[in-house]
Amino acid sequence: MKNWSLARQMLVLQLAVVVVTLTGAAALALVQTRELLDEEAEGRARAVAVSVATSPDVLSALRDASPSVRLQPYAERVRTATGVDFVTIMDTSGRRYTHPNPAQIGGLFLGHIDRALRGETFTETYTGTLGPSVRAVVPVRDAAGAVKALVSAGITVERIDARLREQLSWAGLVGALGLGVGAGGTWLVGDRLRRQTHGLGPVELGRIHEHHDAILHAVREGLLLVARDGTLTLCNDGARTLLDLPPDAEGRHVADLGIADIVAPLPRAPHPVPAGSAPLQGTGAACPPALPHPEEPRPAPEAGVPDPMEDRVHLVGERVLVVNVAPSRLGTVVTLRDHTELQSLAGQLDAERGFADSLRAAAHESANRLHTVVTLVELGRTEQAVAFGTAELKAAQELTDRVVGAVREPVLAALLLGKSAEAAERGAELVITPDSELDDLGLDPRQVVTIVGNLIDNAIDAAGRVEVHLHADAESFVIRVADDGPGLADTAAFSKGWTSKGDGRGLGLALVGQAVRQLGGTIEVAGSVFTVRVPR
Repeated sequence: MKNWSLARQMLVLQLAVVVVTLTGAAALALVQTRELLDEEAEGRARAVAVSVATSPDVLSALRDASPSVRLQPYAERVRTATGVDFVTIMDTSGRRYTHPNPAQIGGLFLGHIDRALRGETFTETYTGTLGPSVRAVVPVRDAAGAVKALVSAGITVERIDARLREQLSWAGLVGALGLGVGAGGTWLVGDRLRRQTHGLGPVELGRIHEHHDAILHAVREGLLLVARDGTLTLCNDGARTLLDLPPDAEGRHVADLGIADIVAPLPRAPHPVPAGSAPLQGTGAACPPALPHPEEPRPAPEAGVPDPMEDRVHLVGERVLVVNVAPSRLGTVVTLRDHTELQSLAGQLDAERGFADSLRAAAHESANRLHTVVTLVELGRTEQAVAFGTAELKAAQELTDRVVGAVREPVLAALLLGKSAEAAERGAELVITPDSELDDLGLDPRQVVTIVGNLIDNAIDAAGRVEVHLHADAESFVIRVADDGPGLADTAAFSKGWTSKGDGRGLGLALVGQAVRQLGGTIEVAGSVFTVRVPR
């Protein structure tokens, strides 16, 4: 039994409970039925005996010389009509005048009569000539109230037992039917429990629960289970930490927790924005998409929107989270992985790779130019060799002078020079507007690099000409990046982490939005013009 499944143990236990309950109920019913039959027999015997004792015919017959002549036929008629087993009329000494067996007439009554001689009516169970019986003994009184004779009527115990056996047969049939129904219901419950527990025993279920609990709360990754109505039904410690959820998060709707846009299976497709400025305030709030019903067919992802079954990147506070949303029978399963440090390293690696590629291309191009200069010298055309060799240096120096003259923040100036070289290598043109002028910002250089660098990268990817304007007024620093591309379709990209490039990156604009919010600034988008305002 120790190795039985939980369903089998429950089935056996429930069957035992049903059998014990029915057996107890049957025993209780047996006792109560016997008591009821005895009470019924006593009541009928008393009623018949009282009726005979108060009959005028009995007193009249007692005055005859041989009372049995008239009383015996009378007693038999009453016995037959009332259904009792005997009606015995006797004198005060107990000698019988009547009896179902005529041979017993004249004999002494077997039973107690002393109480009846005192004028009492009583019932008792006693063994007489017909066997054990339930009887009533009643005095026969004359007009003066004197006891002249006694009447006893009774029903045999054998007859009562026969009626009890008849009742038991029906009770047994009902009990068997109840046992069958109970056993069938128990089997159905056990079968359902067996399907739900997959036939596992208590030990296996306990072990699975322990493993589930240990793994669920030990892993650093976040795990959420969202019901079909949008209620959060499961949340591990990792998810609470990554999403900063309250202790009572389980049982609440995801919209109330502010994570509806993260756990939504279908991200909102980009919608065209009207012409003109579409401000995105520093809160970065965006209306979360509604949770679709699990039975609805999943549409193919539109261009520029990631497949809901693939990993998506979301910014939550200062964390970069990789989110995977997958439907299941229980609702929606959401896994969260913290890629904050990895994303930072990846960004540095991309920058280093870009610089390395630029240096490699520059080295290759410099080698070509050097060979050309050497050849011109060998041909005796030194003036042309000098002009050719210094033309590129002059252009680079002019660019450096223009950038350094306009931007006095060294980190930002270095970034613009690097992005100018990268744009030229990729066949684009990066232009610093002539009226750009920006002193030392007094801000975190990393956040400034995040904002300017990602806006320029996004513009280079989408267009061929990028224009950067930088200036400061009395209240704020203004960074404007414009390009000749189609522009951004949805400002929610600054918080939701999707991209129009279709390669699953899409984190640059989200990082821009995060950095701007941390600086307390705003972003305005007008077509392909991005304007960032950061308060002093």
